Amino acid sequence: MMTRPQFPFSAIVGQDQMKTAIILTAIDPSLGGVLVFGDRGTGKSTAVRALAALLPPIQAVADCPINSETSDQVPDWADVVDTKVIARPTPIVDLPLGVTEDRVTGALDIERALTQGEKAFQPGLLAQANRGYLYIDEINLLEDHVVDLLLDVAQSGENVVEREGLSIRHPARFVLVGSGNPEEGELRPQLLDRFGISVEVRTPTDIDERVDVIQRRDAFERNPQAFLRKWRKADAELCDQILSARERLAGVKTRKAILKDCAGLCLALGADGLRGELTLLRAGRALAAFGGQTSLERDHLRQVAPMALAHRLRRDPLDEAGSTIRVSRTVTEILG
Repeated sequence: MMTRPQFPFSAIVGQDQMKTAIILTAIDPSLGGVLVFGDRGTGKSTAVRALAALLPPIQAVADCPINSETSDQVPDWADVVDTKVIARPTPIVDLPLGVTEDRVTGALDIERALTQGEKAFQPGLLAQANRGYLYIDEINLLEDHVVDLLLDVAQSGENVVEREGLSIRHPARFVLVGSGNPEEGELRPQLLDRFGISVEVRTPTDIDERVDVIQRRDAFERNPQAFLRKWRKADAELCDQILSARERLAGVKTRKAILKDCAGLCLALGADGLRGELTLLRAGRALAAFGGQTSLERDHLRQVAPMALAHRLRRDPLDEAGSTIRVSRTVTEILG
């Protein structure tokens, strides 16, 4: 079966904050999920799929349902026949609206139970997404208990199924990316806070930028292979930059003064808990690594603060400014 070519990540016009957010999660998946809210047709799903296509293939056991890297990591319940390690594209799994919990986590294989009398596990979408991306369009329309479940697993990196006589655990390390249109409903504040970073995207208002979008999309649809060839070098360079940043990440130094800046920002904004500081710290380090720097500086915090903190703010009825503007204003006050 022929796979449909993906629009190149480097060819996406504008939407710099969204692209940066997705790149940072590719560098450091521990940042947590990414929430992208904005108008329809602004390239949200295109950006996620394009980055997954840009990343190098993963090495995985051929028949393993959870993309295990080596044969000794294959779970006992998987009944894997072919243990040969092959190259697979970075997984990107779509989670449809109306999905059941069993389809997400996996459940008893009813067909095998009825035909062979065996109690076997049928893996779900979390198994397929291991070592890749789980993408949910219109996440604000998904049932809250399913979103809660996904966030729990994304944070722990493990899927646990304890029902119908089954007791199954398997790795489920993935980057959760949710997108939606705020006009169709908002996520509960408790769920918003659980996402690592959040960005807002808008339909471009600059005529030249809109013309660029139309030209590139039209060229891609008319001759995908020629368009891919044109952008192959830029995508390869970005991929190398991401891989180098992954290697550099552990060595990024953080001074105590920077930690105080993180805490000061969150205190001034009234962010609950310590998730804000930790996300700000991790996102800043990932950005520093991406830029080739060896230490986290205030400039990195300035750039990542809106995406790390804006969705954690309580609503202030006396302040009509949007949360992103409030964060930018506080960043200026605290960091100069």
